Amino acid sequence: MWLSKTLALRHTAEQEGTAADMGVTTIGGGSASVMTRGEQRDLEVFAPGGLVWQPKAGDTVLVIKGGSGCQERCVAAADTSAAAPKELSPGELFLYSDGASIYLRKDGSIAITGQLSVEGGLTVEGPVTVEGDLTVSGNVDLTGTVNINGPFFINGSPYRPCLC
Repeated sequence: MWLSKTLALRHTAEQEGTAADMGVTTIGGGSASVMTRGEQRDLEVFAPGGLVWQPKAGDTVLVIKGGSGCQERCVAAADTSAAAPKELSPGELFLYSDGASIYLRKDGSIAITGQLSVEGGLTVEGPVTVEGDLTVSGNVDLTGTVNINGPFFINGSPYRPCLC
C-alpha cells in the first residue's frame, strides 16, 4: 500500500511538474544531453525557422516538456546573455558563433565580424570604403570616372603615363 501511494504521488508530481526546466548541456549537438533534475539524453534540438543551431557542452539551455504526461522533452533555447554586446538595444539582433558574428542594429547598420565569403553575385549600391589591402582576382570592369590619389602600380612597377 505504501509503495503504491508513493508511486502514485511520484506519477502525479511528474504530470503536474513544470512544463519547462533550465539545465546544462552535458553532450552538445543535434541530439543533446542535458542535466536538469537528472540527465536527459538524446533530446531533439529546436530553433526558430530558418536558423540551425546546436548547443555545445556547458551551455545553459531551456528544456520544454510536452506530449502525454510530459514524457517528451526537447531543447528549445540557450542562455546567450553572456555573449550579448553591452550596447544591444531592444529590437536588435546579434547572431554569433565562435569567432564570427552579425550584428543587426536598429539604426539600419550591420556589423560583420570574421572572414566573409560570398558565393554568387554581389551588388553594392552606394559608396564603398575599403580600409586595408584589397586583392582582386579575375576581370575588373569599371564604368564611370576612376580617381586615383597616390601612387599607381602595374605589375609591381610604378605607372608612368606616356607624355608623347
